[in-house]
Amino acid sequence: MPENVLLLAALLLSVIGLGWFALALDVHWKQACGKQARGVASARGLRLFGGVALSLSLILCLQVDHPTMAALVWIMSLAGAALIVAFALSWRPHWLALLAARPPRRQAG
Repeated sequence: MPENVLLLAALLLSVIGLGWFALALDVHWKQACGKQARGVASARGLRLFGGVALSLSLILCLQVDHPTMAALVWIMSLAGAALIVAFALSWRPHWLALLAARPPRRQAG
């Protein structure tokens, strides 16, 4: 696979992983999914999926570069992914409901 495709996949996995970590928190779950219930097991599952996605992201980075450069690229992808998730939470939080496989909450007005 071309290196740029692997790096794009790593960035996408970073965004998804951090999105799942955000949805594991009650405040962000309510922002994205409204009053739909989320159980304790669901929160644990979201954290587990988030950790797996971030681990896969690191593995993809390691496939592209040597370990020292891969670590730098991975950390920068995490920083970019954190910005994307933060902007999504502040601008269109219902977009993150897609990561929870829930229908987005309705926007008022």
